[in-house]
Amino acid sequence: MSGSRMSPKYIFFTVLSILCLYAGNSQSNEQKDLELKKERLQREIREINRLLFAEQKQKGSVLDQMEALEQKINRQQQLIRVTNQQSNLLNRQINTNVRNMDRLLSDLELLKADYAKMIQKSYKNRLGQNKLLFLLSSSSWLQAYKRLNYMKQYAEFRRKQGLEIQVKSSELSALNEELEMQRESLLELLAENRRGKDELEAEAQKQKELLKAIRQNESAYAAEIATKQKEAKAIDNQIERLIRAAITASNKTSSAVATSSERFALTPEATLIANSFSANKGRLIWPVEKGIKKQGYGIYQDPVYPGIKHQSNGVIIATDPGARARSVFEGEVIAILAVPGGNKGVQIKHGNYISTYYNLSEVFVKKGDKVQPKTDLGKINTNGYNGITQLKFYLYKDTNRLNPEEWIFQL
Repeated sequence: MSGSRMSPKYIFFTVLSILCLYAGNSQSNEQKDLELKKERLQREIREINRLLFAEQKQKGSVLDQMEALEQKINRQQQLIRVTNQQSNLLNRQINTNVRNMDRLLSDLELLKADYAKMIQKSYKNRLGQNKLLFLLSSSSWLQAYKRLNYMKQYAEFRRKQGLEIQVKSSELSALNEELEMQRESLLELLAENRRGKDELEAEAQKQKELLKAIRQNESAYAAEIATKQKEAKAIDNQIERLIRAAITASNKTSSAVATSSERFALTPEATLIANSFSANKGRLIWPVEKGIKKQGYGIYQDPVYPGIKHQSNGVIIATDPGARARSVFEGEVIAILAVPGGNKGVQIKHGNYISTYYNLSEVFVKKGDKVQPKTDLGKINTNGYNGITQLKFYLYKDTNRLNPEEWIFQL
């Protein structure tokens, strides 16, 4: 066979190595993704415990407690699923490594056997002792030259065989260490999963006890729901009324031509801001420095009576007492909300996008102010009854509601 052609065996092992490398990289990426999910869920559970289950807040309404329990149980179930995925991935990696170890052991045994045969043959032929005699007994200079080349090739082959045995032995040792670490990691994950399931069972038991207490006094729970829905409706109505009023006022004074009373007539400057806001979809900063999403956007089931559906036109974020609401993007304050019997809010226009920050006890800006990302807008109210501090955040494009979870980074 000529030196320019590759043997089928060489091609096979090259392809096998590439496939193993690809599979290894793929598993490594999957492992990193799962670890990131796990860290995020663990962080969220810690935040739920800290912000919604602190000792001084246990006197909160049954509705608050039920929602917090539902949220925590949901995160714990997700965490268990992630750790199960990690366990399965580790099992696959361990099985792959065991197969690789078997292959390496087989290769090593073959190499050692070939090397031993070569040493035996060399000893029998006394090649190491009779090199000079072997050369001198040549019948011609050409034969002597060929014998010299043969001895060099033979020595090089032995050297390479010895090196390959060392390399395979090192690979085997490294793989064995990796396997031990993977098995330890798997045991830790399984223990972690057991603890997670025990905690989940304890929370589920709390939920059952709370459900039992609620159903013994359904009228009080129904009254809580009715009050909550009435407050949400009042906020939604005022937000939409102020947006329409802002559109009317803006379009009257704008140099741009209004195409509809439902949309802002955008100047070139406002168009740039709107386009920039739109380009940052999914990457906007949180409207608080730190916190946890307490209620998402859209229709959701009642935690006690799944047949009852609730509508959330924004998101609710729980945060620390004393926390401040902050602007998610540059814009202009177009309204200050003040719901009768409720708290305050701030409405900011970003081109033709409007962000609303409600449940503030103090407001630090006024209508017409220009704001930048992270500008403090006001202090978020802390409920004196249950001790929970939460911001209600809404997002609109003209008069159309948007889902803030699709716009705020990892909300």
